[in-house]
Amino acid sequence: MNLLALSGSLRDGSFNIMALRALQTLAPEGVALVLFEGTGTLPHFNLDVEMHALPDMVADFRRQVAEAAGLVIACPEYAHSIPGTFKNALDWLVGMPDFPGKPVMLINTAPRASHAQAALREVLATMSARLVPEACVTVDLREPDAPERLQAGLAAFLRACAPSAAQAPAPAPLG
Repeated sequence: MNLLALSGSLRDGSFNIMALRALQTLAPEGVALVLFEGTGTLPHFNLDVEMHALPDMVADFRRQVAEAAGLVIACPEYAHSIPGTFKNALDWLVGMPDFPGKPVMLINTAPRASHAQAALREVLATMSARLVPEACVTVDLREPDAPERLQAGLAAFLRACAPSAAQAPAPAPLG
C-alpha cells in the first residue's frame, strides 16, 4: 500500500516533518509512506493555468496524490491558520476528479494549537476528502508515548485505507 505524506512546514527540522519521518519507520512491511518534498516549489494556484496545461510539477504532485491509497498530513499553525504555501498545495488538488473520497490522516504536533487543524478539516471537507477521525493524532514528539500514539493512528489509518480490514497489514509492535 502506498501512502503520501504532506507537510505544511517547509523546515527540515520541523516537528511535522519529524512526525512524518517517524511514521515512515513505523510503517509495516508492504506499506510505503513517501514524503512529498515539493510543497514549497509549487507555483501559485491559478485557475487559468489549471484550465489549460498544468505545470509539470503540479501534474506530478497530482499523480502522486491520485496513486496514493491515502494522505497523511502534518501541518503547523501560523497566525491561527494553515500556512499559505500549504493552502496553495491543497488548492492545486481541488479540481482533481479522483480526490473526493481520498482517505486523510491528520497529525497535529502542537497540542495547544487547534486553529490550523480546524481550518484544515474545513478545507479538506470542502474538497470531499474522507477524514479518518480514529487515525487523527495530536502528539507532542517530546513525550515518551509519541511513537505508540503515532503507530496507533497509522494502524487505524491503514485499516481505513485497505479494501477490506482483513487485508490491511498491522504495524509491527514497537520494541
